[in-house]
Amino acid sequence: MPGYLWREEGTVKWLVWKAFLDTGLVSHGFTTRHGGFSTGEFATLNMAFHVGDDPDHVLANRERACRALEMNPAHLVAGQQVHGDRVAVVGKIHRGRGARTTENALPATDALITGEPLVPLSSYYADCVPVFLLDPVRRVVGLVHAGWKGTYLDIAAKTVEAMGRFFGSRPGDCLAAIGPSIGPCCYEVDMPLVNLFKQHFPFWQELLFPNPSGKWQLDLWEANRRILVEAGLVPENIFLAGVCTCCRQDLFFSYRGSGGRTGRMAALIMLT
Repeated sequence: MPGYLWREEGTVKWLVWKAFLDTGLVSHGFTTRHGGFSTGEFATLNMAFHVGDDPDHVLANRERACRALEMNPAHLVAGQQVHGDRVAVVGKIHRGRGARTTENALPATDALITGEPLVPLSSYYADCVPVFLLDPVRRVVGLVHAGWKGTYLDIAAKTVEAMGRFFGSRPGDCLAAIGPSIGPCCYEVDMPLVNLFKQHFPFWQELLFPNPSGKWQLDLWEANRRILVEAGLVPENIFLAGVCTCCRQDLFFSYRGSGGRTGRMAALIMLT
């Protein structure tokens, strides 16, 4: 089920999940490409430093988006995303890591979890899958960056497991939201990747579909949904936006749709 809503403040527009809002425990959102200061291929709300945009524009964009979500931009915590499966447990001592530069972001980190309030987690996207996690019982949140490599490495399940190991979270209590990312409509892949997924996922026939060109379409949304179910989440507690970033380049940055040079949206979540 989708379960998402749009929010706007001034020129900034972002997406939220009703189930997360209803807990009253978090501020969260997934930004669009609208409402910022960047120009050219980064127009306008590029949230990432590493893509070649003017750093001053990125800082101004983060300031504007974070203020809209009632987060302190100087406190953002980010990882240096490498399409791996490392999950970092963070707290107030990590606030500011990756907030103003990628240089001091957490090395080789594609998932973040925290049980401390007022620690805004952030990760950055232009087709990869953002997974938001919330345990409303133990009061733990997480963000997962899952491209095809992270999906293949089961990073979403590893993040749920880490929430249990470090904070006592039970998967059955957790909520998950799978945000806008490249959909099966646009994600064409070749045989080496197809073979990897066939070997790794028993349910691969639900993820891969041949197309008329002789290649395959891959459904990363369903892959991550199934990974979360296998990790113990209740299917009804998993919310899928079902919005393709490549189809909707009017709203989102798309790495594949742009040919490789583009901005990034941010996934943001913080216990309040």
